[in-house]
Amino acid sequence: MSNSKGKLYLIPSPLGENPPEEVIPMPVLKSLEGFRTFVVEEIRTARRYLSRAGLKGRIGELVFFELNEHTGQETIEGYLKLFDGGNDVALISEAGLPAVADPGAQLVALAHRYGIEVVPAVGPSSLMLALMASGLNGQSFAFCGYIPAKTDERRSRLKTLEKISGQLKQTQIIIETPYRNDSLLNDILSVCSASTRVCVAANITMPDAYIKTKKVSEWKKEGLVIGKRPCVFLILA
Repeated sequence: MSNSKGKLYLIPSPLGENPPEEVIPMPVLKSLEGFRTFVVEEIRTARRYLSRAGLKGRIGELVFFELNEHTGQETIEGYLKLFDGGNDVALISEAGLPAVADPGAQLVALAHRYGIEVVPAVGPSSLMLALMASGLNGQSFAFCGYIPAKTDERRSRLKTLEKISGQLKQTQIIIETPYRNDSLLNDILSVCSASTRVCVAANITMPDAYIKTKKVSEWKKEGLVIGKRPCVFLILA
């Protein structure tokens, strides 16, 4: 068997339950036919995605390995052998772009460390789609990921992010676990200045997508219950 290493392909997935062909380019979907080895965040979700993407009937031939927040470093290091003999590997996240706010980044780092070529494919990013649609500063922005869950720590962090945003005129992008969406929005409205603009972008690319940008003072008047929908929050002071 050849000692050469295969490539690591980063394959985006839909942000919701809409048909893959609505949000994933056809060449990317066609490329899935060429892979046998997949590293995924959750095997059941990945099987369902691949089945809907045109591989129904072939799922049993595929080999899956999980990489999520519970995967140990030793296990991840062991995935290096998946590339032996020139075998290409596809990395798929639960939703959107793999390795962006996603544990798959550890496999990408491993690939770079060992000289394995990394090939990103085109697909939806909730962060960039939200920024595009927000009307906020797309020239200077920062992705802050998840902020603290405890109220006092979260409010302190929000005040800091608002201050940075005002100083740099920089959009701050935040994500949250869906069941904490409404408590995060309430904290944003509690600590941020009345003139600070806030975009709430929920269920992006879905038929019921909700994307609105308003000043804090306007959000307080309107009120909003986001619920447990995937959501991105953007702030510009």
